[in-house]
Amino acid sequence: MQRRHLALMPAGLLAMPAIATAQEAERSQDLVQGFSRARLARFQPAMAREVERGSFNGCVALIARNGQIIHHEAYGHQDNARRVPMTREAIFLLASMTKPITSVAAMMLVEEGRMKIGDPITQWLPELRELKVMTRDGEVPLARPITVQDLLRHSSGFVYAASSPFPRIREMYEELDIEARRGPVPADEMLRRLGTVPLAFQPGAQFFYSISTDVLGLLLQRVAGQPLDQLIAERLTRPLGMTDTVWWVDAARRSRVAESIASDPLSTPMWNSYRIEQNPVPAGHFKGGAGLVGTSADYFRFAQMIANGGSFEGKRYLSAPTVNWMLSDHMGSMGGTPQASTGPGYGFGLGFAVRREQGISVAPGSPGDAMWAGAWGTSFTIDRAEKLVGVFMAQGPSSRMHTRMVFKNMVYGAMVESLRG
Repeated sequence: MQRRHLALMPAGLLAMPAIATAQEAERSQDLVQGFSRARLARFQPAMAREVERGSFNGCVALIARNGQIIHHEAYGHQDNARRVPMTREAIFLLASMTKPITSVAAMMLVEEGRMKIGDPITQWLPELRELKVMTRDGEVPLARPITVQDLLRHSSGFVYAASSPFPRIREMYEELDIEARRGPVPADEMLRRLGTVPLAFQPGAQFFYSISTDVLGLLLQRVAGQPLDQLIAERLTRPLGMTDTVWWVDAARRSRVAESIASDPLSTPMWNSYRIEQNPVPAGHFKGGAGLVGTSADYFRFAQMIANGGSFEGKRYLSAPTVNWMLSDHMGSMGGTPQASTGPGYGFGLGFAVRREQGISVAPGSPGDAMWAGAWGTSFTIDRAEKLVGVFMAQGPSSRMHTRMVFKNMVYGAMVESLRG
């Protein structure tokens, strides 16, 4: 019996690799770049629930790993009438997802020696030389100049009117139409008006989300000696192949613009202030913090370039050390938080929010991951530890915080193989 058992052993051992190979083949069919296809299929019912909830009419979700797009699907409809199915080619208002693009353009000029992030902005924007800081006891002088770094990390003391901590500053922003919500305001005139409004904080004292990147865009025009749209097109969108990322929507593209859900109370006032169907200049100016529109595929190319450490498809845009510098937390011990956009657990670098640690946050991610989002409902995440890029496009402003976290939860919920162990 013992000899018979031993005689059978080699055959059994030979069968085990065949069984393992079959199991691996079955498993590999269910996975793509460590993501479960079955779990990615959860997007369809989840996005249908969001449409039913009234978060948006439709959306586009894109996930890439190791530079390979593994999920790029459109859900719902593009229009309020629910007659036009959403497509992956739909165009969305990027709003504040313009900010990282403008910030990258700024760092390209830094790399060329055209400016330093420690430079005072009045070197190029003399209209802002007489700024004061508002306090509870009146206006006081600046303790130090506003720097380019302050514009990049929102520590300039500028605000958005709606969130101003001082009612008088809010009133002045609205009276002078600093944010050009009522109509176009030329660049030089915007700066002249802004130079008469006190800051809400001393430069470098507080992170406070603001028009800083709009001001940065105007500064870049003067540093480079060319309009911001040309600067961005020549350095980023055109070489990256971002063919639909533009400052205004011409007639040929209008049928692809995703409509913001009509039931959202923010849709109409925001649409009136963004005015994407007309060229901003010469009557107005290009908003470096909010002016672009684009597609999910376009934004993926930009985000993947950052995830790659500054290069994409054989062309280098930034050095790897510069990208690392941008995706480092530049807030230090200053007050304030980007929590209203990111949830807890994030600091802020140069144009990107940066996750500080594993815990605290309200959605999965990795320490050091970078993200930002737009007021209309768009968002992205770049997780270099997991070699992940995620882009979410929707037009539902009131639900934007909810939907960006739903997207992040679903992305990481479909990732069954982590690269971090």
